[in-house]
Amino acid sequence: MLHSFLCRRATAPLFAALFIALTTTAHAQNAPGPQPVPLPPPIAAPADTPYPGTISLIVDVTNVSNRVLNVHETIPVKGRDITLLYPEWLPGTHSPSNSVAELAGLVVTANGKRIPWMRDRVNMYAFHIEAPKDASTLEVDFQYLASMDSKRSRISLKFADVTWNSVLLYPAGYFSRDIKFETSIRLPDAWKFACSLDVKSQNGNVIQFKETTLNTLIDSPLYAGLNFKRLDLSTGADNLVYLDIFADKPADLEVTPEELQYHKNLVIEALKLFNSHHYDRYDFLFSVSDTVGGKGLEHHQSSEDGSRANYFTDWGAGVGGRALLPHEYTHSWNGKFRRPADLWTPNFNVPMRNDLLWVYEGLTDYYGNVLTARSGMRTTEQARDMFAQIAAFFEISPGRTWRSLEDTTNEPIASSHGATPQVWPSWQRFYDYYPESDLVWLDADTKIRELSGGKKSLDDFARLFFGINKGSYVTVTYTFEDLVKAMNTVQLYDWAGFFRTRVHDVNPNVPEDGFTRGGYRLVYNDNEPEWLRKGESVRGASFATSLGFSLKPDSPTSPGSLDQVWWDSPAFKSRITPDMQLQAVNDQKYTAAGLREAVLAAEKSKDPIKLLLKRGDDFVAVSLDYHGGMRYPHLERVETTPDRLDEILAPAK
Repeated sequence: MLHSFLCRRATAPLFAALFIALTTTAHAQNAPGPQPVPLPPPIAAPADTPYPGTISLIVDVTNVSNRVLNVHETIPVKGRDITLLYPEWLPGTHSPSNSVAELAGLVVTANGKRIPWMRDRVNMYAFHIEAPKDASTLEVDFQYLASMDSKRSRISLKFADVTWNSVLLYPAGYFSRDIKFETSIRLPDAWKFACSLDVKSQNGNVIQFKETTLNTLIDSPLYAGLNFKRLDLSTGADNLVYLDIFADKPADLEVTPEELQYHKNLVIEALKLFNSHHYDRYDFLFSVSDTVGGKGLEHHQSSEDGSRANYFTDWGAGVGGRALLPHEYTHSWNGKFRRPADLWTPNFNVPMRNDLLWVYEGLTDYYGNVLTARSGMRTTEQARDMFAQIAAFFEISPGRTWRSLEDTTNEPIASSHGATPQVWPSWQRFYDYYPESDLVWLDADTKIRELSGGKKSLDDFARLFFGINKGSYVTVTYTFEDLVKAMNTVQLYDWAGFFRTRVHDVNPNVPEDGFTRGGYRLVYNDNEPEWLRKGESVRGASFATSLGFSLKPDSPTSPGSLDQVWWDSPAFKSRITPDMQLQAVNDQKYTAAGLREAVLAAEKSKDPIKLLLKRGDDFVAVSLDYHGGMRYPHLERVETTPDRLDEILAPAK
């Protein structure tokens, strides 16, 4: 009985508390309570009708120390409720890549009083605002907080890449071409700038641009910095092109006469290729810096480009990345003037579809590599080596056995524009629609030349497809059917079937017919190209075609850090993974040169290559029973076939 008594004593307060809670709840249910928060209105679909009034945008870039850009907008509303959008889907990135998380401090006022805003419950890029009936404008203030990560950041103490899509909100319900902006920017003292927008006025470090549409504004980024040089690449008054260089140090702005001529040749060769242009003036916005990340993003009348600080001062080390400017310049024709229909959207918050990226990016990559050779920015031998490198990469990458080239065009969306890193890209496949398409389009180019007896080429397609409407800025879209029709106009053939087997179907065979038809074959040997060795400081050492891994550029804190391990390679089969750090080779401290010597020595020996690797705090010893040499890829001439490849790479006549 004592047990029962203690239980009653212990549970009595609990029953009392429960009774009070239930009673209180019953009374609360009968009493009037707070009204539920009303749901925001649906986001209006974009319509092709002018937005009433012009939006004023002021951007202050003076706080570069904190990487903070302050934004003020004045938006005409005339008493209407409004939904403001932060741009999400950006042309050129082919994905919802503009992070709204970097917007902060949003404050909206009308008639001098602060008014509330509500973020959409589903679309995080939409902000709903109930404007007072007597309000004619909304004043909108916020900050753009740029990344501090040196690999991602495009702002430093001496340079800023101002992308307008990061520093504005715009009204939903309208095509971007129907919304007008009047924009001004305040820069740090003594900074210079370059931008394809037309300047209305400049007062010291405050620049005001002429009124323009939202789509043109976002397509016209601004570079600004302390150290600046402009080089004239124009072919004449009717084709104005400038190279606007921004650098960490004045010494990095020094350009030799030969280097300048290569870049002038690029403009000359592009004009020969397309026989037209679609800009009033084109600006290569080019940062050469080790303090901000590299970049390559196309725009209609400019491009955002970024390379290492020694781009000009150590010309020989940059052969691998030399196609950056030719690639982005080609996009003025393919991607900006002419664009796949599914990649054109009425505003920057309508999703894109990427199924023709093998044309938008892939054909651009091919023309970019061709123009790099024709301009002299690469020698013909270096250009052939680059094609050999591409083919060799796919020969050791088995991802083609399960995933088509076309499906890789979904990768920008699937990986959140590379924000989700891949562990095994040679198996998963990454942005393969760039390099593999080089081989597909080389195949097509040589096929046209073969069928026409050398009278036609992919140059004729460029003039037919991209050379239309000279001087026009109005985007002309295209479909797969348009592409096939134009190819048949140049040279009759089953182009639909040609592209279907190489692009749409899963095809484990690397498309190397362009080499064969071009008069070459892919071979491997121990002869390392000089340009490849010189570029190791930038790219890191690669043993991809031999041992099956590559390394990151050496740094004092992490020498020997692996970058990538190829699926099913000797390294993969020995359980080497990309998170390891190579410590020693054959009982000697790791160096790239030492590992090369070990690989070459193993060709003449039966002894395995001994590696000591580190993962976290654990050391792992591996013996690689590999004796195949370095296997550097090259293209070897086949004299019985016409040398069509070198004809493609030669300057246009």
